[in-house]
Amino acid sequence: MPCPSSCPPGLLALMAPGLALMATFSLPSQAGDRRALPVEKPPGVKGRTLILLDVNTKSPVRIISENFLSLQLDPSIIHDGWLDFLSSRRLVTLARGLAPAFLRFAGKRTDFLQFHNVKNPAKSRGGPGPDYYLKNYEDARSLDKLYNFADCSGLHLIFALNALRRNPNNSWNSSNALSLLKYSASKKYNISWELGNEPNNYRTLIGRSVNGSQLGKDYIQLRSLLQLIRTYSRANLYGPNIGRPRKNVITLLEGFMKVAGSTVDAVTWQHYYIDGRVAKVTDFLKTRLLDTLSDQIRKIQKVVNMYTPGKKIWLEGVGTTSSGGMNNLSDSYAAGFLWLNTLGLLASQGIDVVVRHSFLDHGHNHLVDQNFNPLPDYWLSLLYKRLIGPKVLAIHVAGLQRKPRPGRVIRDKLRIYAHCTSYHNHNYVRGSITLYIINLHRSRKKIKLAGTLRDKIVHQYLLQPYGKDGLHSKLVQLNGQPLAMVDDGTLPELKPRPLRAGRTLVIPPLTMSFYVVKNVNALACRYR
Repeated sequence: MPCPSSCPPGLLALMAPGLALMATFSLPSQAGDRRALPVEKPPGVKGRTLILLDVNTKSPVRIISENFLSLQLDPSIIHDGWLDFLSSRRLVTLARGLAPAFLRFAGKRTDFLQFHNVKNPAKSRGGPGPDYYLKNYEDARSLDKLYNFADCSGLHLIFALNALRRNPNNSWNSSNALSLLKYSASKKYNISWELGNEPNNYRTLIGRSVNGSQLGKDYIQLRSLLQLIRTYSRANLYGPNIGRPRKNVITLLEGFMKVAGSTVDAVTWQHYYIDGRVAKVTDFLKTRLLDTLSDQIRKIQKVVNMYTPGKKIWLEGVGTTSSGGMNNLSDSYAAGFLWLNTLGLLASQGIDVVVRHSFLDHGHNHLVDQNFNPLPDYWLSLLYKRLIGPKVLAIHVAGLQRKPRPGRVIRDKLRIYAHCTSYHNHNYVRGSITLYIINLHRSRKKIKLAGTLRDKIVHQYLLQPYGKDGLHSKLVQLNGQPLAMVDDGTLPELKPRPLRAGRTLVIPPLTMSFYVVKNVNALACRYR
């Protein structure tokens, strides 16, 4: 099946393995206690108004996947028929901009979909139209469209199989999954697999639960099926994709890890920050909310490391709000504060991959709307992909925190992370470093680069809301220029603003920004 526009089959597959490398600098409170690096204070600088920033360039503290920022498509998009819209040249261009990445096809509907190996099920069965049929069925044509979209976009497809087809003894009925696997193998589709979505919610969905031990047995059964099919004998398998790690969910995860911890290639869970039905724009500015993810990471890591030390962990299915999000809020500029902090926090704590829910038109948490227009979080993700690589570095910040008061937690409204600049961005030589900064203060902040970063030329990428809607805006500007697609096949050039060597960085209030420090010749960033 040909790709739309100029996407030669296989070309992106060759390009995909090498499109991003990074190194992340995190605040001491986020990356653990570290010995402060010596930083000299420039003469005449007031310590209370200036923040001094230095970085350890000798070695990375983390190395994450080149597919770290990945995407999810929710099965709810098949409401409109055959998924033909995935052939859109514009949509492929937008997805290709975020490659390399995984494309996870999963969501609440996963455990109600059934596969039928027919090209036009409505005609062959004499039943109703495709929209009705595809509410409960995944047909061969839809799978073809889905795979072709991923392949043309340089994305690797992860398909979640229905886990709620059950035998009388509550074991997994794999007959329908086997049909899908055989069809995919006949087409030589390169796919990774999962089983189910948020198994902790099954009792709510169907009044029937599946415990962790049984779910582990189901995954072992799926692994056995994959090994019987030559195309998928070495395919990756991910799971169990649990929800927020409350007590009952942790119990499910422990049961799963005891039985199938060694069966999966990465352990996965989901996280949504707030209830979209009651969210306000001020919620996205609360540091307490930004920090809730850290506790969840620790809970998941504790269980995983107890049973399979060193096993990779993915946050698979993350969004700002639950309940599908809220119009003019979770799809606005303000939501970017949570998204960018999520990326920085996960990278600094060694989470290998984060899957954004959703790439396209699911509620209001998506990156691209139903008219295929990129939203603020898309542009933020695009900048991240262009500038950030998988190597994570340590930083030292002086002059950031106030003196703690008894009984009061001081939380950072200025979040600073950094990475080795992507090796695949040919505008910068190897050894360059990229900082990314979130300023939640209602006043500007000044940062002086010190130590290894002192007196280097810096390129600024300042992302701000565009138009009169402010934080509610669905449009953004980069260094004062509005961002928009040039045409359906072309993304805009992301032009930096050069800053002279040694200049103090001035971070405007309530903004997100990237700063590439050129020609640092960082030892950690010279080689892959």
